[in-house]
Amino acid sequence: MNNPILKNKIYLYLTEFFAGMSVMAVELGASRLLAPYFSSSQIVWTIIIGTIMIAMALGNIMGGRWADKNPNPDKLYGRIIIAAIWIALIPVVGKYIVIGISALLVFTISTNFLVIAAFAACMIVFVFPLFLLGTVTPSLVKYTVDSLDDSGKVVGYLNASNTIGSIIGTFVPTFISIPAVGTSITFLIFAGILLLLAIVYFVSGKKRSVKAVVGVILFLISCIFGHGDSFAFWQHDLTYEGESIYNYLQVYEDDSKVVLSTNVLFGVQSVYRKEKTLTGMYYDYAMAAPYMAGIKKKDRPLKVLILGMGTGTYATQCRRYFGDISIEGVEIDQKITDLAHEYFELPEDIKVTTYDGRAYLEALNAQDKSSVGDVSEEQAESMGYDVIMVDAYQDITIPFQMSSVEFFTLVEEQLNKNGVMVVNMNIKSDGQNIAGMNDYLADTISEVFSEVYTIDVPNNTNRELFASNNPDMIKDFQENFAEEEDAGLHELMTKVTLGLIMHSSGGNILTDDKAPVELLSMQAIDALIRDEVDYYKEIYEEEGLQGLLDSF
Repeated sequence: MNNPILKNKIYLYLTEFFAGMSVMAVELGASRLLAPYFSSSQIVWTIIIGTIMIAMALGNIMGGRWADKNPNPDKLYGRIIIAAIWIALIPVVGKYIVIGISALLVFTISTNFLVIAAFAACMIVFVFPLFLLGTVTPSLVKYTVDSLDDSGKVVGYLNASNTIGSIIGTFVPTFISIPAVGTSITFLIFAGILLLLAIVYFVSGKKRSVKAVVGVILFLISCIFGHGDSFAFWQHDLTYEGESIYNYLQVYEDDSKVVLSTNVLFGVQSVYRKEKTLTGMYYDYAMAAPYMAGIKKKDRPLKVLILGMGTGTYATQCRRYFGDISIEGVEIDQKITDLAHEYFELPEDIKVTTYDGRAYLEALNAQDKSSVGDVSEEQAESMGYDVIMVDAYQDITIPFQMSSVEFFTLVEEQLNKNGVMVVNMNIKSDGQNIAGMNDYLADTISEVFSEVYTIDVPNNTNRELFASNNPDMIKDFQENFAEEEDAGLHELMTKVTLGLIMHSSGGNILTDDKAPVELLSMQAIDALIRDEVDYYKEIYEEEGLQGLLDSF
């Protein structure tokens, strides 16, 4: 070790520290890079963690071998430069690789598309640089242990440095860099830290390194071309694109509507009609719930709670058509609420609480229990809700804690007598002989509510579910919407009446202890992908490549 900087073990501990920090930062960055395309479900996180562990394990093995075979620190810091360059290039080419892999696999596999595509993307984009960073620890052990007398202490300090760096690398991207500057610049920040660390090594030793020079040039190129935060790079007319702590967010609009999407590949989360008419989507069908709760017969304004407020499409629709009703919303992502006010004309008087939907219900129930005996029956009725809308399910990212018997019990406890819960269930799939995600949800809800009805939204992948313990729910629905004076809404509710199907439980129950929602949702997504791919395959077989291109 001719480089004088290596005589100071603090620098070696710093190397371990920044290596550990960068590994965790890249892992969290990987989740944000993949989420707009594959969701941020537990399945995707499992793939990310698994592939990174593979990379680190292989790096530890090879790092130890290389350290014994050629204990030259130049080799280690050269590998750190290569890792830094690779990480810096991820914002430049990563999203293109992800889309390319998806396009290739979607036409070649028929099952487990999300698992295979996400795994392939992780292996190609993230494994190599993290493999190189995995070689750091065994190499540093070689350089820092002077004798067996202090080997345990030195290795302990190295591991502590790595762990402390990993802790910081976990919190900084999530709470500081990604919300402030985005995923792309976060990759560049940590790549720059690694590159600087290696350059300090070579400069202090007065050594010339081609890798360092090339690394600086490529890093600068990456800063120029990789600083953008556009995941939907093929779209150039977006009104807004950005990131929050929880989501990738995209707002686009045309002459008739404004749309929010939190996922590039899996559709629309909220829509606002500029002409202030029905949306033509599931929000319209969900407006059957106020009629079921007796809106035309109440001598007081209806109380509505929306779990998963989004940009407030359902709230806006209810306020527009039902007038003076009390609406509250719960939305975990404050940034989405900000967008709701900025782009979607969410009324300022509608209260939106930034909180997890289930945690909010738990707090309400705790509050109610503390006031037992202090309120009259009439007061208790006014405290509860007539309608609770559950709209927190987003493609495959269904929160398991909001799909269980325990959760729906909390909902039921917050409903007034004859109150109604309406649930928007995504990714419905037809023609399956096995119970799917929506079957499990409906069966689970049937454990809590005696009346459960569903209706499929035409030309859509959504299914609406209505549940109540009021045996006259459907009768009340028909009597109430019969008094509706708006012709368009009356016509729609007539269609709902004809389309409602009473659910017969198959006994597939989800609980807090066992709720495999990601696997069930993945099955439905696979079925949808197969149907879509079959459509385009038919076009290709009949009209060739040009016909396929013309169909997009």
